[in-house]
Amino acid sequence: MTRSDPEWWRGAVIYQVYPRSFQDSDGDGIGDLKGVTARLDHIASLGVDAIWVSPFFKSPMADMGYDVSDYRDVDPMFGTLADFDALLEKAHALGMKVIIDQVLSHSSDQHGWFRESRRDRTNPKADWYVWADPKPDGTAPNNWLSIFGGPAWEWDGTRMQYYMHSFLTSQPDFNFHNPQVREALLDIMRFWLDRGVDGFRLDACNHYFHDAALRDNPPAPRAAGHDVPDTNPYGFQEHLYDKTQPENLPFLQQIRALLDEYPGSVAVGEVGDGDRSPATVGLYTGGGDKLHFCYTFDLFGSDFSPAMFRTTVEKFDDATRDGWVCWALSNHDVPRHATRFARKGDDPARVARMALAILIALRGAICLYQGEELALPEAEIAFEDLRDPYGIRFWPAFKGRDGCRTPMPWTDGEHGGFSTARPWLPVPSAHRARAVALQEKDARSVLHFYRDVLAFRRESRALQKGDLEFVEAGEDFLAFVRRDGRDELLCLYNFSREPLDWSLPPDFVTAFVERCSSPGITSNRKKIRMPALGWAFLRRL
Repeated sequence: MTRSDPEWWRGAVIYQVYPRSFQDSDGDGIGDLKGVTARLDHIASLGVDAIWVSPFFKSPMADMGYDVSDYRDVDPMFGTLADFDALLEKAHALGMKVIIDQVLSHSSDQHGWFRESRRDRTNPKADWYVWADPKPDGTAPNNWLSIFGGPAWEWDGTRMQYYMHSFLTSQPDFNFHNPQVREALLDIMRFWLDRGVDGFRLDACNHYFHDAALRDNPPAPRAAGHDVPDTNPYGFQEHLYDKTQPENLPFLQQIRALLDEYPGSVAVGEVGDGDRSPATVGLYTGGGDKLHFCYTFDLFGSDFSPAMFRTTVEKFDDATRDGWVCWALSNHDVPRHATRFARKGDDPARVARMALAILIALRGAICLYQGEELALPEAEIAFEDLRDPYGIRFWPAFKGRDGCRTPMPWTDGEHGGFSTARPWLPVPSAHRARAVALQEKDARSVLHFYRDVLAFRRESRALQKGDLEFVEAGEDFLAFVRRDGRDELLCLYNFSREPLDWSLPPDFVTAFVERCSSPGITSNRKKIRMPALGWAFLRRL
């Protein structure tokens, strides 16, 4: 892929940076933009096409930066606009695009717009947020729930109305039915595009609009899937009216029209919509006039099986005929997949290798989360060390998101080389044992495996942009063919915890891609013997 390629994002590899936990440059225990810039060479060494930088904007940090009080400035915790410009310049010099978060569905209650909006019912921004009168008995306007617990409505005694918040009470939702709000948010995006960013990750992009009639959500069907822990009552509702409204589509078209003014810039949407996610992604990416691609929570569960991967991919293939999916196994909101996917007795490094071997072979863009290239397990965080309001609210049934947000271990020394001070979250000893510096010295490490496999993907048009066709493979195996012209690969995975034989298709005379397949594979023209949790890439001759 070249920087001049306007469709660089098809088949791209994106690396998510959570700046608070990547590298501290000033000794305050919190990562910052200068720290990210100092470590960009590590990211570039993986062979990725772009970085996605989680929020670094000015914020009270009630939700770790996803509560923005100034969309056009950097929070002093992370540095300055000049620091961001330096990060952007170095990333581009290393051949990587830069995608930044845009948290458009809501702001902080400390944003100037909300302060003005809550002053009275007649000010110029009175209708910039979702306000509603109480029911005659003083209760909330309807039954909508917050993802972070409790009703999605907070009473304001100044306006004598409720305001809507899909997340924390300090994160009021914008009123996207107001065209002035949409224009103001588009103008913020233009500010960052003019600064040189290459695109946006749109946080909770199906939350932009709400039902103007404020109708109650019905109960969710008992077998319905959802995107929250089972202990969260948010999953008890079918969210027909508080998100994923049809009015969202024209706004996504406005975003695409803006991006089209900046060739090569992209929008990747985060869609959390339960069982409806495939259909929503199909709508949001179809037609070439809305989002470039979307990612969802569908691979963020604990099911690590051939049936799960095949069913999930087929659902999205059926729903996104001309769209594009971004596949990810971990991010800053879910437990790390080296832990989620592992059974008792599994080697997390083996699980991490196999998971990556699957991810790089899926059709679409893929996103890596910082630290997964080290096979980091989920960290156990004591309650007194928790910083995540979501985890604090639902403890102990749900421990929150801090276990995947601990600082990146660069060395096995104190604080993992992340900071000279005590970090904002502890660095577990199990993470320091998997530090970058240690894995750099070991040619057989997960880190080197990531580099090799990502290079393999980059060299293969079939893996980057080819078609995908599943092969019937039995209960323990996942098998599919990636095909682009004469470049054709059979991708095969044994999910069993013991070696198994698999019969090769009679018309598939193959050669191993040995550098990326599991060690210990044997084969002849009729069958292949796969090790436990093994994988193989076979090229048609």
